[in-house]
Amino acid sequence: MTTFDDRENAFESKFAHDNEMQFKAEARRNKLLGLWAAELMGKTGEDADAYAREVIKADFEEAGDEDVYRKVAADLGDKVDEKTLRTTMINLMAEAKAQLMTEID
Repeated sequence: MTTFDDRENAFESKFAHDNEMQFKAEARRNKLLGLWAAELMGKTGEDADAYAREVIKADFEEAGDEDVYRKVAADLGDKVDEKTLRTTMINLMAEAKAQLMTEID
């Protein structure tokens, strides 16, 4: 192999790794969001875990975060406003990434 081939393989590996980590972070964020929303709805234990799984599954409807936002917003109704929900999604993404980084170390 040439140096160019080695560099190309390294970039492809990094790209695949970065995409995998992003997928894991989004799934973790969705779980945390589901648990947060479940608490607001008064769900606990297995009911809260089941709801968190529903939120994770909602992310497979379309690309991006809007499918998750719509599900949680509809389920919460007037319990939370748009700004609070979107801010919580951003904050939980940061928390999810931090959790994944501590698991890697």
